[in-house]
Amino acid sequence: MGSKPKDDKAEKTGKKEEDKPKAKDSIRKQEVRRELVRLANTDLDATKSLRIALTGIKGISYAMSKAICGIANFDPSTKLNTLSEKDRENLENIIYDPVKFGLPAWFLNRRTAFDTGETSHPIGNDLIVVKKFDIQRMVDLKIWKGVRHMYGMPVRGQRTRSSFKKGKTVGVVRKAVRMQSGQGAAAPADKKEEKK
Repeated sequence: MGSKPKDDKAEKTGKKEEDKPKAKDSIRKQEVRRELVRLANTDLDATKSLRIALTGIKGISYAMSKAICGIANFDPSTKLNTLSEKDRENLENIIYDPVKFGLPAWFLNRRTAFDTGETSHPIGNDLIVVKKFDIQRMVDLKIWKGVRHMYGMPVRGQRTRSSFKKGKTVGVVRKAVRMQSGQGAAAPADKKEEKK
């Protein structure tokens, strides 16, 4: 009995109950699409301000995003989803070649590359590949930084006694650990015999 009145109501209005959820789903999908904007092969949160949203691209810092906003004459606090397609294309052009639009060379993240000598600003996947090849070149040449990279140790002169405990670093060797391995007990006896 309960299903019959529902069918009567659906027949009177001429609408099916199944159509309503589909309409809601399409509206939700449109809202999701508006929240993400594709810029420089990266999905960015369009609800954030332009200055914050641009930092979602690998290789663009806060300072770089502010400089890009300045070059493009955009207010850094404007939302990314308020920009038109033309404005987004303009932003992409500035991101890919900032020197062409007047950004100084010292602002870029790759100055005088080892192999070409060019100054550029790689972003996204290009930055990952360039960094990987630079590290591999140091490892192949057996430069000190390359050796540290190879062993997974800190590269820039940090201490390893109290930090970097999870990597392949030296760290602190506790007395109990030395006793278990046999180093602590055997070492003093050997020294006393050598002195006599």
